[in-house]
Amino acid sequence: MKLDKLQIARVLEEIGVILELKGENAFKVRAYTNAARVLEQLEDDLDGLIKSGELLKLKGIGKNLADHIVELHSTGRLKEYQKLRKSIPDGVFEMLNIQGLGPKKVRVLWEDLGVDKIELLELRCRQGKVAILPGFGQKIQDKILQGIQFLRNFQGQFLFCDAQAVALALLDEIERHKNTIRCEVAGSIRRRKEIVGDIDILVSSKNSEPLMELFTKHPLVKAVTAKGSTKASVVLKTGMNADLRVVTDDEFPFALHYFTGSKEHNVAMRARAKKQGLKLSEYGLFKDATPTKCKTESDIFKALGLAYIEPEMREDMGEMDAASEDKLPKLVELEDIQGIMHIHSSYSDGTATIEEMAHTAKTMGMKYLGMADHSQAVTYAGGLTPEDVKRQHEEIDQLNKKMKGFRILKGIECDILKDGKLDYPDSILKTFDFVIAAIHSNFNMTEAEMTKRICKAMENPYVTMLAHPTGRLLLSREPYKIDMHEVISSAAKNGVSIEINSNPHRLDLDWRLCKLAKEKGVRMSINPDSHSPDGLGDIVYGVGIARKGWLEKDDVLNTMTVDQLRKYWKK
Repeated sequence: MKLDKLQIARVLEEIGVILELKGENAFKVRAYTNAARVLEQLEDDLDGLIKSGELLKLKGIGKNLADHIVELHSTGRLKEYQKLRKSIPDGVFEMLNIQGLGPKKVRVLWEDLGVDKIELLELRCRQGKVAILPGFGQKIQDKILQGIQFLRNFQGQFLFCDAQAVALALLDEIERHKNTIRCEVAGSIRRRKEIVGDIDILVSSKNSEPLMELFTKHPLVKAVTAKGSTKASVVLKTGMNADLRVVTDDEFPFALHYFTGSKEHNVAMRARAKKQGLKLSEYGLFKDATPTKCKTESDIFKALGLAYIEPEMREDMGEMDAASEDKLPKLVELEDIQGIMHIHSSYSDGTATIEEMAHTAKTMGMKYLGMADHSQAVTYAGGLTPEDVKRQHEEIDQLNKKMKGFRILKGIECDILKDGKLDYPDSILKTFDFVIAAIHSNFNMTEAEMTKRICKAMENPYVTMLAHPTGRLLLSREPYKIDMHEVISSAAKNGVSIEINSNPHRLDLDWRLCKLAKEKGVRMSINPDSHSPDGLGDIVYGVGIARKGWLEKDDVLNTMTVDQLRKYWKK
């Protein structure tokens, strides 16, 4: 199976990690990680670069790396990677998932304490042996124990973006098979949940056996746990579980609805059917023993007197009542987005220039791009000094003169300091088109202190938006303690928008709070928080969260044109 540029980049990045775990020199490690970044940002067709020999002309790609890329692209495998991977115990790799443990620290634990799995790491922490290691200490030991517990709480769960990518790879093979009539990814992936437990794929066919064979022998499959005539279950190499179910085409819409879920939504649907003297299941909708013919899911909802409920909304959070009264929202679409805000460039910790980011956004069909590099307090991310701000604004002015039909807006991701003040004085803040206030430090405040801190920042007249409001990192860091109801009320009072951070590790604001923000009149802005051109595409994940939160086009700030946006901010 051929690998695309992003899949190859992940392999190269993992080789870099392995080499660092093995104590290889920093230049060799950096060569692989840099090559991964080059591939991630590559706009040209990889096939074309390989055939023309232009691959070797890319910065940082020497002959050895080019050979690796060609081998991965053409065969889906790399002998050197497989050899390296076998040299590192699986448990050592698993330790890298613990918050705060990078390759250097894991290597020390492995070499000095002989720790090669998480269970042994926990034991050594409880014995106090980690704290006495050079560069560790009691504080880091306590954080490792917290990280292990956090990891266990989310064991068997995966980020939506990772699960969806694997599910679509499986679906692609099934969809192209001659025995497939219809097929869909179902479950929590179809509902666009931010965290996914497993993968459900549904197919309609008159002959299930070839599809079962195709699914269980897919290159992504590590082990087959069950295989029958209509259902197969496998464990994938990613660690995810995946199920394939094959039904008749008449059963397909009912099975799709049932296996999409959620469980709570399905219970509510069956209860509604029962009140009407009907029985609804994954096999059909029946009046006594007589089936009601439904070709699509829409037909099922119509038969029960309901408007069609989009999969993202099927969480039993009021969608049934709204559907029965024909009051469902017209959910925002990716095509509604006019521009992208909260973008980082090489001025701070981004990997590309402003012009490169703007060019990518324009090719995506966007009309504007809102730059928002870090402010001066975030020194570790190259935060902008007042002199940097002036220099960046001059560059943006020059770019705006030469870019036709596109506008770059001057913004900043300005840190909220511990006391709620902002990282720049008003004299600098007023030079921006928009200001995104954000927390990047002092996460361990009490709920009352953190809430007060953020609300005070939003009272500044130059603040237009609040970034990643709870600070969570999915499967990695819990949200900080904060009263989001009070924060949303404060945002409404001060005319501040709240971000839906589209980075798949954040997806913050949580979709469960979007409805409240909408009710309070707070405009949400769907932002990718992108640090590279490829990262601009993450906006699709934010749109999914907005849809789960019942948001419509007019609830989203960046569905406005650039002129509408400027008028809105002035108002």
